[in-house]
Amino acid sequence: MGSYILLRVLATIPVMAVVAVIVFLMLRLSPGDPAAILAGDQATAEDIALIRERLGLDQPLLQQFVLWVGQLLRGDLGSSIYLNRPVLGLILERVEPTLALSVSTMAFAVLLAVPLGVLAAWRAGSWVDQAIMALSVLAFSLPVFLIGYGLVIGFALQLDLLPVQGFVSLSEDPLAFARHLVLPTLTLGLVYMALLARITRATMLEVLNEDFIRTARAKGLAEPRVLILHALKNASVPIVTTIGVGIAMLIGGVVVTESVFAIPGIGRLTIEAVLQRDYPIIQGVILTVAGVYVLVNLAIDLTYSALDPRIRY
Repeated sequence: MGSYILLRVLATIPVMAVVAVIVFLMLRLSPGDPAAILAGDQATAEDIALIRERLGLDQPLLQQFVLWVGQLLRGDLGSSIYLNRPVLGLILERVEPTLALSVSTMAFAVLLAVPLGVLAAWRAGSWVDQAIMALSVLAFSLPVFLIGYGLVIGFALQLDLLPVQGFVSLSEDPLAFARHLVLPTLTLGLVYMALLARITRATMLEVLNEDFIRTARAKGLAEPRVLILHALKNASVPIVTTIGVGIAMLIGGVVVTESVFAIPGIGRLTIEAVLQRDYPIIQGVILTVAGVYVLVNLAIDLTYSALDPRIRY
């Protein structure tokens, strides 16, 4: 196990290197000049040239990449062009809203989707199964922003039960923190819950048709024990894999959800940086998110052996 973990950690290095190269080239070769945007409409060619020199954009592309990699190896993500502040500090300031939204969404989706998927598989073909699958298809088909605006109109504007937008830190007011997270969590969690419920149902249906399930029932075991300890445990590996894949969905969904509800998280920071063509922030955010995603996938891989003793590394 120790050698496997070491090999997987080492394998993340080339992955992150490829991500770094793609991000650097994608931003540098995209249309538009950040120096001209930063200088404004009234700037002269000399002003733009001075800004390009100050930002290092007048240097050859290879030299820019080498200097940027050197900064990364020192733990320096650079400084924002517009805000003139370290990118790492800006990301850390926006971590709490994004982390709170991601954790609440994952908890909501998993705690709701897995029981619904198990119930649908147990009652396969019944009206319960059809209702759960119909709701899952509907939730998965709707765009995130449409769900968000619908919830805002219904629960915030019409019923006045929850705040429309914004974020309150947990340390400031725990109750306001929870209230501000309800609508964003529902918006993002419904889509993810729909996917996970369908995967859980499909996996459970396969397991419920296995011989060891019929044997467990023939031995007189209670149905909840058969479903949870025998069927769900053997179906858990694909479900956990889907949870890991769903984190990639959260990355894209967080950007949209934070925009709809005006949450000052990393998603909003990314949109602001894209609109301003603030290269250092975009690069820093993408690299940070890619690193987190790689580590999450590693953690999920390591849980396989605990879920299924037949798996060995």
